[in-house]
Amino acid sequence: MTDPSFWRTEVWHPLTVHFPIALLLFATVTKLVAMFLKQPSALFWQRAASYLLYAGAIFAWLSIYTGNLADGIVSRKICDPTVLKGHENAAYYLAYLFSAATVADLCQWTGWFKDRAKLIRIFVLLLMLGGTWFLVQAGHSGARVVYQQAGGVNVPSSDCSEFM
Repeated sequence: MTDPSFWRTEVWHPLTVHFPIALLLFATVTKLVAMFLKQPSALFWQRAASYLLYAGAIFAWLSIYTGNLADGIVSRKICDPTVLKGHENAAYYLAYLFSAATVADLCQWTGWFKDRAKLIRIFVLLLMLGGTWFLVQAGHSGARVVYQQAGGVNVPSSDCSEFM
C-alpha cells in the first residue's frame, strides 16, 4: 500500500488559507458594525476588528507563500491554468488591500491623523470591503481549481487498489 503523504507541498496551502479567511471576514464585519455603534462599545469593537485585521493580513501573506509553493506542483496537473492565475491575482489584490488597511488603521490608532480619525476609519473600511470582494473571488476560483480540476488533490486509481 502506497498512501500519498498528507504532508505534500501542495497540501500546505489549504492548511494555512482558511484561518485568514475567517479573520479577515470577521474583521470586516466587525469594523462595519462598529461604525454604527456609540461609544464606548464602538471603541471596543473597532480595536477588536483591528487586531483581527492585523493577524489576518499577516496570515494572508503566509497563505500566498504556501500558494506559491503549491502553484509549482498544481499548475502542471490541471487542465486550465488560467483559473489558477485568476486565483493567484485575486489573492495578491486582497493581500495588498488588507495590508493597506492595516497600515492606515495603525496610523489612525497611533494618532498620526487625529483630526481626520473618522475619515481614516471610513477609508480603512472601504479598503477592507474591497479586500473582501477579492477574498470572495479568490475563494471561488480556488474552489474551481480544487473541485473542477482536482488541483492539489490525490486522485486514486479507478479500482482504489492503493487503499486496500
